[in-house]
Amino acid sequence: MNSEKEMNNEFNIDDFQLRNEKQPLSIDGELLAQKKLNIDEFNDLDKVYSSNYVRAISTAKYLLKGNTKLIIDSNLGERKFGIEEEKRDLNFAFNQVLDENLKYPNGESRKEVTERIYSSLINILNQDDNKIAIVFHANAMFFLLMKLCELELTNNGPRFKFNNDIFFSKKIDFCEIFKLEFNDNHELISIKNL
Repeated sequence: MNSEKEMNNEFNIDDFQLRNEKQPLSIDGELLAQKKLNIDEFNDLDKVYSSNYVRAISTAKYLLKGNTKLIIDSNLGERKFGIEEEKRDLNFAFNQVLDENLKYPNGESRKEVTERIYSSLINILNQDDNKIAIVFHANAMFFLLMKLCELELTNNGPRFKFNNDIFFSKKIDFCEIFKLEFNDNHELISIKNL
């Protein structure tokens, strides 16, 4: 999950990757995160893991209550484009879903992002058997869901299934929340969109 980033042109960093990492949440993003993360499901968290992106940390802060610990993991970062956003092909994201090796020079492929995120997830599960939350980014989350679940591309957008049940059938929105449960062997046993 990650809330809405600030799209203010006054935030002036030349390097796109650095700008993407340092982009703060918008005021609407702050309000959305505060509202969506104020649910019973997030009571009694032991730890919150977050990407090192400023907007992810700003989203994660709404999960920190009592003695909940925040752990920053740079491996939970968003896909690296490797090119200025304005120079991207508008079909790149869709084409990357179809081709796991597609990437721009100095960027990451879907396969690379999936391996990075999944490796971090397994590392977290190896360390923690507690109730945790992980805050990261839409493309990275989409790619992780592609690994863990079945994706169908329809005229109405993506549809994810787990154990033949559709649990998600829309575009991933700001501050999208998924609850995943794993068994002791780190195998996914249930998933739902909250």
